[in-house]
Amino acid sequence: RFTMLISLYTCVFYNQTRVINTTTTMTKAKTTFFCKSCGFESPKWIGKCPGCSEWNTFIEEIKPTKQTTAWKKSGRKIAEPKPLNQIQANQSERLILPDEELNLVLGGGLVAGAVVLLGGEPGIGKSTLLLQIALQTTAKTLYVSGEESETQIKLRAERLGFGDSTCEILTETLLENIKDVLTKDQPELLIIDSIQTLYSDQLDATPGSVSQIRECAGQLLQFAKENDVPVFLVGHITKDGNLAGPKILEHMVDTVLQFEGDRHHAYRIIRTLKNRFGSTQEMGIYEMHGAGLKGVKNPSEIWLAQREEVLSGIGIAAVLEGVRPLLLETQALVSTAVYGTPQRSATGYDLRRLNMLLAVLEKRCGFKLGQQDVFVNLAGGLRLEDPALDLSLMAAIMSSFYSEPLPPKCVFSAEVGLSGEVRAVQRVEQRIAEAEKLGFTDIVISKYNKFNQEHTGKIKVHSFGRIDEVFGWLFG
Repeated sequence: RFTMLISLYTCVFYNQTRVINTTTTMTKAKTTFFCKSCGFESPKWIGKCPGCSEWNTFIEEIKPTKQTTAWKKSGRKIAEPKPLNQIQANQSERLILPDEELNLVLGGGLVAGAVVLLGGEPGIGKSTLLLQIALQTTAKTLYVSGEESETQIKLRAERLGFGDSTCEILTETLLENIKDVLTKDQPELLIIDSIQTLYSDQLDATPGSVSQIRECAGQLLQFAKENDVPVFLVGHITKDGNLAGPKILEHMVDTVLQFEGDRHHAYRIIRTLKNRFGSTQEMGIYEMHGAGLKGVKNPSEIWLAQREEVLSGIGIAAVLEGVRPLLLETQALVSTAVYGTPQRSATGYDLRRLNMLLAVLEKRCGFKLGQQDVFVNLAGGLRLEDPALDLSLMAAIMSSFYSEPLPPKCVFSAEVGLSGEVRAVQRVEQRIAEAEKLGFTDIVISKYNKFNQEHTGKIKVHSFGRIDEVFGWLFG
């Protein structure tokens, strides 16, 4: 009898322990590691990502315990492959937005089914810009906000002057609820503010994590492609200025736009980092007012300082940003190095290219700048890479070196090579026309540029083949 009691007790204790262990195993959440740059998944932490070769990018997240459900669409047919020669290459009409600057950056408007990611610093004006579009466009628009309440959006709409708009507003962060509204209403334009606030109940991860951003963006991308509805996604950025979330997010979308500018100043710039349906060289320029963002019609005027006296170290360059010609002020300051080691500083310009231009001045022209501090700046906070800036910067540097101002109505537009030659730049006729329109009387270009003399108007064109010839004409 004693032996039977011991056996029964042992059996009951074993079964209880097994139930407890089973329950603990079922409720214990499993974790995995994701790369923030490319989304590579690993069961353990790795210093260097095998997918993108970046260091220290793995973060730990809860592994999904549920099977995610794809976007369900009633009556959807199974996709079948089709020979290329049977595909009709019909050019779909773009959705023309009420914002001319944004249409220019997008390549002429929104393509049906395109997904556009707009990133920028907090307070730069991302939500204001997209809300303006939602309130002014004639297309049926759904504005989904996960950061503001309905009352806050209403107050902003009244401040923008469109308080009576029929735009539909949805304040929701759960992706499944947003999907139900989209299936019911079928909008023609969808705006998500922002992708970092959305989450799916199919995942146990928190909103803004790598897995949530990837899942939400993937399902919104599927909705856009299946229904030919363009989608705007607002994205946050990190302290380094990069878009937050996995790098795969930028690969998934069709267009990536970067909203730049100092929020303490009036002007904002939109640049295209990626565009599958247009050029990546375009740039949109806005001015912030109390009633929202307004496009700048003639940006050259705002970047040319209004000076009452002619100063040394200042030159005017004719550059191209996409298809738009711009005139901007290039500034240079040359002074004796008082701390022993000469300083080289460039704001808005490539520092390595500045060092190259200084080497050309010293080697090819004989100017001794080795013991001089050199600072250059592109006025207006712009960052440009047009090689046509070379000649204007070199002229501004020598103007500051000699303390002699350049001709006040003269524009420069040419590239400078390592041997000191003045090289031709593209579309010089548009640069000449922009300079003439703003009242300049002289423009300096390369003699290798071919252009029609009949299109130059009253402006006088000076052509040179060597940089020392340009300095001889400027300073004698």
